[in-house]
Amino acid sequence: MSITEAQVVGPRPGTARAALAQRDFRVLFTGGFASNVGTWMQNVVLGPFAYKLSGGSATFAGLVVFAQLGPLLLLSIPGGALANRASRKPYMICAQSEQLLFALALAYLATQAAPSKMLVVLAVLGGGIGNALVAPVYQAVLPDLVGRDNLAGAVSLNSAQINGSRVIAPILIAILRISTNITDATFFVINAATFLFVIVSLVMLQFPGPPKRTDIKWKDELLVGIREVQANPVARRTLALLFTMSLVCLPFVGQFPTVAERNFGIDSKSTVYAAVYGTWGFGAMLGALSMSTVFAHVDKRRILRALFAAFAVTLALFAVIRSPGLAFPVGALLGFFYFGCTTAMMTVLQQHLQGHTRGPVMALWFMCFGGTVPFGSMWGGWAMDHGSVTLVLLIGAGTAVALAFGADLVGASRQQHLRESELRGIAS
Repeated sequence: MSITEAQVVGPRPGTARAALAQRDFRVLFTGGFASNVGTWMQNVVLGPFAYKLSGGSATFAGLVVFAQLGPLLLLSIPGGALANRASRKPYMICAQSEQLLFALALAYLATQAAPSKMLVVLAVLGGGIGNALVAPVYQAVLPDLVGRDNLAGAVSLNSAQINGSRVIAPILIAILRISTNITDATFFVINAATFLFVIVSLVMLQFPGPPKRTDIKWKDELLVGIREVQANPVARRTLALLFTMSLVCLPFVGQFPTVAERNFGIDSKSTVYAAVYGTWGFGAMLGALSMSTVFAHVDKRRILRALFAAFAVTLALFAVIRSPGLAFPVGALLGFFYFGCTTAMMTVLQQHLQGHTRGPVMALWFMCFGGTVPFGSMWGGWAMDHGSVTLVLLIGAGTAVALAFGADLVGASRQQHLRESELRGIAS
């Protein structure tokens, strides 16, 4: 019997299967997935917890989202610098342990009859700080775990596991609430416990340390990412698209309980809410996963405009529908195109970065994404309290249309290649 070429060479490079074939990536992926299930269980519960604690204030719910993600705006650059300086394994373990402790603090506060809103914000902020400092380091080690050829598959799978856990978490919440009289505090304890999964996976790994940068001072290390973005047309265009999308198009992410209660008439502590949230997350998981399966060998630069246009249409539909039943299919499509856009942009960006610039530039990615989303949630919450949920979402949809016209990453790549050719000519 003859051996086929596929049997000889194994999974095709760049696909999800090829990334999962790498043992170290598989270990960290599994641990991260288990931990993210706990994180999203907390996230799903935290929004309604804050909304109800404040007597139905979308503004306070936005403040809690800012405490959770806002540190990405201020601390991602130091985190990116640490990706090139720190001993990565112990550093990542310490950051996960810090988030575990603050999750326990939040659980304690949730057991109180009248929790202090200020202490709740501070507990969420503590976990957000740990996440902000470690997120760029995690992205910086991906190429070491899978190799450059399989980076697209790893990026797609990483996005898919974040959203896969977003699907599983609401399902588990609904099951536990139906079968037991479980409290919000218990979900926060479960989140704390799941950090142990990623800590154990990190203990099992032996990945290379950061590149030696003894010639670069700390103050210069902090500027590496900014200087690279200034000189790199692809990075500059991608981060501009992401920043605008996060600020104007994504208020609904942090205000999901507000949208559910005011537009769909769904109690944000009900199993129906958990199901709608999980359906949206399922769509987001499929959108991320499609980048390393259905669209694995499609140039992500060339499909980004279509993804933004589809995102605009589904966000507009999500804004105007009022039926809880329609919230399921429209929410799934919205999730698909939302994370299809972000995964495509991250894949293109990672493929246009080199060596020591990866960690610092990915720090800027987290600033423009996670660090900007809470600002969108805050202005969106204020606008929803003083105006209309529908109007906020329609402003986001209109902005997404403009982004579809501006998403010319092919032209940006051409500019970068010309720049690199000119530099090689000068060097020779």
